[in-house]
Amino acid sequence: MTISTKKEPNALVLTVSGRMDAVTAPEFEKSVSELIAQGEKNFLIDLSALEYISSAGLRSILASAKRLKEQNGKLVFSGLQGHVKEVFSISGFHGIFKIHDTEAEGLKDF
Repeated sequence: MTISTKKEPNALVLTVSGRMDAVTAPEFEKSVSELIAQGEKNFLIDLSALEYISSAGLRSILASAKRLKEQNGKLVFSGLQGHVKEVFSISGFHGIFKIHDTEAEGLKDF
């Protein structure tokens, strides 16, 4: 899994690619925690390049969202495809998080 960041005027865009599973999910959670500690509060997570997500990945997203909520922050997603989109749907994440087709649409949410 690789995570790249890009600062936009209203949010920090994290592009996650590869696989988010039991091995890599802690890395995602740690990255988000460090960014929150640096003062970031609004995150757009672009998952267009994420090929696979496991329950461990979903847990790390929930933990990050909880941490952000404590800071009055916001977590929005974009670019879900294939398996990742299906897992988000089955797990009910569509009802918990705002999910957009594109990064541009997601950035309008901030």
